[in-house]
Amino acid sequence: MGFEHFVTQHGAIIAGLILLVAYIFIALEKIPKVTIAMLGAALTYFLGLIPHERAFEHIEFNVIFLLVSMMIIVHIASRSGMFNWTAIELLKLTKGCPKKVLFALAAFTAVASAFLDNVTTVVLIMPVTFVIARELKIDPVPFLIVEILASNIGGTATLIGDPPNIIIGSIANLSFMDFVLELTPIVMLIFFVSIAVLLWMFRKQMVSTPELMNHVANLDNSKTITDKTLMIRSSIILLFVILGFVFHGALHMEAYIIALMGASILMLFEKPKEVLYDVEWMTIFFFIGLFIIIGGLIETGGIEYLALKVRELTQGNTTFASMLVLWSSGILSAIIDNIPYTATMAPLIQELGQTGMNVMPLWWCLSLGACLGGNATIIGAAANVIVSESAGAAGHPISFFRFMKYGALITLISLVISSVYVYFRFLI
Repeated sequence: MGFEHFVTQHGAIIAGLILLVAYIFIALEKIPKVTIAMLGAALTYFLGLIPHERAFEHIEFNVIFLLVSMMIIVHIASRSGMFNWTAIELLKLTKGCPKKVLFALAAFTAVASAFLDNVTTVVLIMPVTFVIARELKIDPVPFLIVEILASNIGGTATLIGDPPNIIIGSIANLSFMDFVLELTPIVMLIFFVSIAVLLWMFRKQMVSTPELMNHVANLDNSKTITDKTLMIRSSIILLFVILGFVFHGALHMEAYIIALMGASILMLFEKPKEVLYDVEWMTIFFFIGLFIIIGGLIETGGIEYLALKVRELTQGNTTFASMLVLWSSGILSAIIDNIPYTATMAPLIQELGQTGMNVMPLWWCLSLGACLGGNATIIGAAANVIVSESAGAAGHPISFFRFMKYGALITLISLVISSVYVYFRFLI
């Protein structure tokens, strides 16, 4: 009885400590983050921080189903070779000019990341990048750095482009078209400014011979598509899923239902065991564990307390609160994973809305800050880590400080442009 009373009296502090310790271990990367999340979730349940009758209420199953469904669709589609075929066709249009190749790779990565998850996009584009760099006899690292930055910028543009946006869309009840209308134009501006800066910074390394350029311009792309039937089927389903996202408001259907339907149809022609084996289940269970930990903080009143403190700090000033969320999100997402950060901040902003504050600008600031802030360091986002590890294994290591030289500058530029946009779009 004494222990239960202690937990009841100090529930918010205990829940906050669980979240803080989880954050620390996630940042240290000594233990797999899915293990940390599941341990934190188990401890939250064990201590009774979430009432048994509301055990699963805090798990955002719409986020989970959307992620799993899109992973299935992308995995099946990628087996046809359609994404690599598109990338090589873009490269052939550049005639092998290194600067144009750099821009083409960046543009493909950004656009693909708006509709696929960032990790999938960089995994698809990396093999092509290594081939092109080898043929042009150029260091692939500049290309890889630009692709990382482009993937995080492009992923900011849509609801499904980056996991933080999926979380925000779910909790704030924002549609696919809300993200397209409010974020895509400014993300395009950030992309073009960023690529212009990067092209200038890498200008001395983007040099090759006419013979090598001609070879790349005439790469054989006829055998890249390994399964034409699968490509056609996947393309049709992917197109209908994206159209469903665009019109899901008019259809009165949630985005995760559309994605689940598309994935289910594609699964009819596949061996389920093979497809489900390649789903990033560690990512999925990381999300589940994280939602439970955050749920403990919500149930014990911790989020409500933090929301009141933020309101006191900003004195209800939406402009101050927006800039605070934007820049703190950008800085913190460079240090810690932007997924747990967003999962923590989203309920906080939701609670601020309950106090009467206009929180719509804060949602867009959270999205821009969390997604773009991941560009600052090599550990800022999952795509960064994947590319870094793959490049190192291929004999082209990307050091922390080499990446930061470019990533921090692009993040600063992105946040400045975002600040101006948010102020004139929402705050005056």
